[in-house]
Amino acid sequence: MAYTVTPTLAGPVGSQYCVCKVELSVCGQNLLDRDVTSKSDPFCVLFMEVNGKWVELDRTETAVNNLNPAFAKKFIVDYHFEEVQKLKFALFDQDKSSMQLYEHDFLGEFSCTLGMIVSSKKITRTLLLGNGKPAGKGMITIAAQELSDNRVITLSMAGRKLDKKDLFGKSDPFLEFYKPGDDGKWMLVHRTEVIKYTLDPVWKPFTVPLVSLCDGDVEKLIKVMCYDYDSDGGHDFIGEFQTSVARMCEAQDAFPLELECINPKKQKKKKNYKNSGIIIVKSCKITRDFSFLDYILGGCQLMFTVGIDFTASNGNPRDPSSLHYINPMGTNEYLSAIWAVGQIIQDYDSDKMFPALGFGAQLPPDWKVSHEFAINFNPTNPFCSGVEGIVQAYSACLPHIRFYGPTNFSPIVNHVARFAAQATQQEAASQYFILLIITDGVISDMDETRHAVVQASKLPMSIIIVGVGNADFAAMEFLDGDSRVLRSHTGEEAVRDIVQFVPFRDFRNAPKETLAKAVLAELPQQVVQYFKHQNLPPINSEPA
Repeated sequence: MAYTVTPTLAGPVGSQYCVCKVELSVCGQNLLDRDVTSKSDPFCVLFMEVNGKWVELDRTETAVNNLNPAFAKKFIVDYHFEEVQKLKFALFDQDKSSMQLYEHDFLGEFSCTLGMIVSSKKITRTLLLGNGKPAGKGMITIAAQELSDNRVITLSMAGRKLDKKDLFGKSDPFLEFYKPGDDGKWMLVHRTEVIKYTLDPVWKPFTVPLVSLCDGDVEKLIKVMCYDYDSDGGHDFIGEFQTSVARMCEAQDAFPLELECINPKKQKKKKNYKNSGIIIVKSCKITRDFSFLDYILGGCQLMFTVGIDFTASNGNPRDPSSLHYINPMGTNEYLSAIWAVGQIIQDYDSDKMFPALGFGAQLPPDWKVSHEFAINFNPTNPFCSGVEGIVQAYSACLPHIRFYGPTNFSPIVNHVARFAAQATQQEAASQYFILLIITDGVISDMDETRHAVVQASKLPMSIIIVGVGNADFAAMEFLDGDSRVLRSHTGEEAVRDIVQFVPFRDFRNAPKETLAKAVLAELPQQVVQYFKHQNLPPINSEPA
């Protein structure tokens, strides 16, 4: 078992699209005792797989004389949903002050993906030795927490009897909000819109991250400045005041908070100066702006279904020119797409049982065409165990069906939509459905498919379409509403874009991870968008 200490990497590990940072806490239980006169002095090392090699990311402190350590030092890792991020936690008994791991006694290790940890929130597993056998009774517990303050503040502001600054009219007031910067200077955070010709403005409510407004500290002083807008940029100062988010939160709808707007120069000059008007906090609410990871850590499961195109245009699977021909390497474009998407999503489904459906084939014994059949030929239980199970069922069914047509998508879309509709009855962010359709070409039932997708856009569901072969995929681009809103043939608009289409040919010569990144890039925001639209917080969320 060779471990090397790798020089620290230049730049972050993983892609530039980091969803967020995750903090991992590690505890050990019943570790092996490697010391003769006392107990082991364990420390934990975290490795991440980069380009097929284990790279050390960080180490915990050493827990002296302790077989059940809870390490105070946390590991912080960039989290990318659309990548398989393989991690290895290795425990050692510190014997010398050396940085070289081979100088220390090995206590066991555990490998998994970051997706597995965040989908469970907390996992406890057996530690293994280099030969794959258990390291005594040693166990490791890893807990995940998102490192971000997701609170946002919504403020509704107004003014009363502000100073008149324009010769021939009233004022055109706007507000600016500042927080203290690290250098001690005030830093602009937000500017409201300008309200024309009034001394009693009512500004539109606005929402900003709490971290932006006050660094997440509700007691921190913030400064609000009021100006009269001038088109030449020389805005006239009306007045200012300092307050805190905690103070502004005292404002209730029925009891607004009134704050005097002071012009310090006028205050010095005039003895009877009172103020330059009143700024009113009509309401101040702090809520949480939940992220994809909040929903996953809250227990939301991603339910994965595969739909496979078995129409005649794919060619005879025994012919090497067929898209369903399994080459000597044991793969084809259909299998590559199933692996690329499935290996990411399977971490987020606790039972890892996935329905796999086919369409466009004639089935034994009566050779009727079916547009939604279980590829394991078990209609009451179409589930396959893990991605491996889907691959096995796919390979096994090929010799037993006749490729036919037409290419109808709507039955499979409606099939998954029925389950997604049932999930909405729970009124909780507990399940989100993902349908992967792999097809070689032109959709025959375009009107019905458009209607099915528009209806599905109201449900906890997303559709990923991977186009294999070299056909014209213009219809697929049409379903993927990136450039315009999808409408059904009756004119009804999709409430959100739920289809992501990619042609496999664009990825034939690319590393296999790039296909997964392309098809799954939009999924986290689709999940968040749906649950927010339904006003559903994560299942185990804390109040703001």
